Amino acid sequence: METKHIPPKNIDEYIAGFPKDVQEILQKIRTTIRNAAPEAAEKISYQIPTFTLKGNLVHFAGFKRHIGFYPTPSGLEKYKNELSGYQGSKGAVRFPLDQPIPFDVISKIVRFRVLENLERAETKKKKK
Repeated sequence: METKHIPPKNIDEYIAGFPKDVQEILQKIRTTIRNAAPEAAEKISYQIPTFTLKGNLVHFAGFKRHIGFYPTPSGLEKYKNELSGYQGSKGAVRFPLDQPIPFDVISKIVRFRVLENLERAETKKKKK
């Protein structure tokens, strides 16, 4: 019998779908992002938690063995030294659940992305 996967309507529902220990990590990531970008809005996009501020800011997602963090390639490039111990790709980094999550680096990346998005929005505004 096939069951339908119902996408979460909000970040609270998304986090609630994980085991308690992972929920705690996801909630702390959410709080870290919120503290670094208090003006950002929350939503579900691509079926994962997303923060927006003048466009997409960052996404994160829980998996069986890691947390995926998606701050765009520019966010990863800026902090590549701090992230060198983690696997990832051009626009994503994986934080294994059996290692400490680098909340301080997440906070730095989010603050960088806020500035980047605000500057880009200001540049677009000036061009009009």
